[in-house]
Amino acid sequence: MTQASKYSLTQEAEPAEADLETIRAGLHAFNTLAASDDGHRTLTLFLRDENGTLLGGLLGDTYWGWLHVAILWLEEKARRRGHGSRLLGAAEAEAIRRGCHHAHLDTMSFQALPFYQKHGYEVWGEIHDMPVGHSRIFLSKRLDGGR
Repeated sequence: MTQASKYSLTQEAEPAEADLETIRAGLHAFNTLAASDDGHRTLTLFLRDENGTLLGGLLGDTYWGWLHVAILWLEEKARRRGHGSRLLGAAEAEAIRRGCHHAHLDTMSFQALPFYQKHGYEVWGEIHDMPVGHSRIFLSKRLDGGR
């Protein structure tokens, strides 16, 4: 019997949180062997109206001196009023306060490419036909003014 045949491969639609954390911790330990601790911290900003109703927000994190913007979303009635710029600016300011020198994110070709470019983000990669007829576009920006 080979070593590989002693193991089973499973696909789990609702994995246990402990199992997910084991995978995350294992990768983190491996990465720390090659690079310093990443200093990972989540970064979450919300936009609410005067009643406290959630109108949008930015979900991201910081690690290894980089800000990662995972999601920036605004409800339709809050768009084109400067709130996206406020959210992105606040995230970048907090990232700089945390010692970050760069930011990265991705957007779909039908989402907010011009918005991010207006804020100084530059395209460095693209996956075509994701979904078919569109692209997933990867961008980055230097936050420390080139220092």
